[in-house]
Amino acid sequence: MGDIQQVGQSYEKPVHKVTITNAFSIGKYPVTFKDYDKFTIATGKPLTSDYHWGRENRPVININLNDARAYSIWLSAQTGHRYRLPSEAEWEYAARAGTNSIYPWGNKISTNKANCSGCGLHADKKMTSPVGQFSSNAWGLYDMIGDVWELTEDCWNYNYDNAPFDGSPWKSGDCSRGVLRGGSWGDTPQDLRSSTRLRSYSGTRTVVIGFRLIREN
Repeated sequence: MGDIQQVGQSYEKPVHKVTITNAFSIGKYPVTFKDYDKFTIATGKPLTSDYHWGRENRPVININLNDARAYSIWLSAQTGHRYRLPSEAEWEYAARAGTNSIYPWGNKISTNKANCSGCGLHADKKMTSPVGQFSSNAWGLYDMIGDVWELTEDCWNYNYDNAPFDGSPWKSGDCSRGVLRGGSWGDTPQDLRSSTRLRSYSGTRTVVIGFRLIREN
């Protein structure tokens, strides 16, 4: 885990080995407006703004960490399965899909592999894309890279010193801020690397933050 190719930032280091100890399933796509709107309607909350870009199969935006956690609790109650946000280690494990390269598909950004600023004509739309518009990684997961930054369950730490080695979320450090992974439609390819991480205050809602969930097996 971390900046294996040595092209990133100090807070992506040190590179360290993590052993995922608990099996899990992770969403094929980020949570969409279509899914999230069911939750807001059922719980009597106001609909989250789509910034006039469209709803349905676009990733939900303008949500924060507490919103994502509330959705996971609601979905768990509806289905009888336990859903939750991924830990940062689980997210990177799923995004890499067995690779050690800069991106899940190799060391070059290439074109039309993800939605970002500078990722190709099809991608440079200056807004989110509907999920599943780009190729999946080797494990069949879509949009792990680009489109929206994805929330994780970890507190922010400035490097990986003393990080958990079992894939569990890191619940110490600056817990007023969480960890985002994957980059967004508004970011350049440098911020879409498999090891890129960003901090954000837990109450922040913006047009570049979304999430996907894990279902525990």
